[in-house]
Amino acid sequence: MTDRLTLRNVSVNRGRTQVIDRVSLSLHAGQIVALIGPNGAGKSSLLNTIAGSIPHSGRILWDGMPVDRKCIGFMPQNCAVKAELSVLQTLLLGRHEQLGWRIGDHDIDAAGRMLEEFGLKHLAERCINTLSGGQQQLVLLAQRMMRQPRLLILDEATCALDLRHQLVVLDRLRAYVKRTGALVLMAIHDLNLAARNGDTLLLLHRGRLEATGSGAEVLTSARLRAVYGIEAHIVEHGQHGSFILPVSPLAESTILTAALSPQTNTLSALPQAS
Repeated sequence: MTDRLTLRNVSVNRGRTQVIDRVSLSLHAGQIVALIGPNGAGKSSLLNTIAGSIPHSGRILWDGMPVDRKCIGFMPQNCAVKAELSVLQTLLLGRHEQLGWRIGDHDIDAAGRMLEEFGLKHLAERCINTLSGGQQQLVLLAQRMMRQPRLLILDEATCALDLRHQLVVLDRLRAYVKRTGALVLMAIHDLNLAARNGDTLLLLHRGRLEATGSGAEVLTSARLRAVYGIEAHIVEHGQHGSFILPVSPLAESTILTAALSPQTNTLSALPQAS
């Protein structure tokens, strides 16, 4: 039986503000799920809630049972390291529950392989707080994966990375899912990367789950107007799927109209020059 993450009417309040509004969903393991939405949509709040960091109402279940935090690998949005640890030591902490006071050759070899996968082996002995923000982000992601969690939750795990390293991370996550059958749930701002790499997209808007499905199902021109407040063309590109080409921001009045009466509008080609 495939593991499944289930949310039933999950809501979160911060004071008098409701940041998550009755979200219900069901996600099976063995896939990458991309959580998208504009700034302030509630993405970080939802991920922190699933990870057990924020009080909530409703139920969150993993394989029909309350989520055991031991099965989760969680990487929050802001997780810079200030400790005087080497990169290798930081990775080994990812297995601290299994290691106890003893570190075996097997664990060191596993950490070395993980560093090699992320192109970080040459930094193994470097103190982590001397690395760039993007390098630290790669190390911390590798650390979470060292534990081989069944549920890997990532909040903007590619935000500090250049384009090549974003693709490297997404490639490694795909390999991880294929190897372990885990569920990867990641917030990501780049809609094209989300559509290309997410098996399922979750579109969050003002704390509510606006849409769920494939990139083609979720990312329509109408939703981009209503949710993101932009005019965009969606270009079909054969085997590579569709690509979003942002054109311009919309005026507030236009956004309101789009939100009240969305219509699907998918273009099949680039706009012609006038």
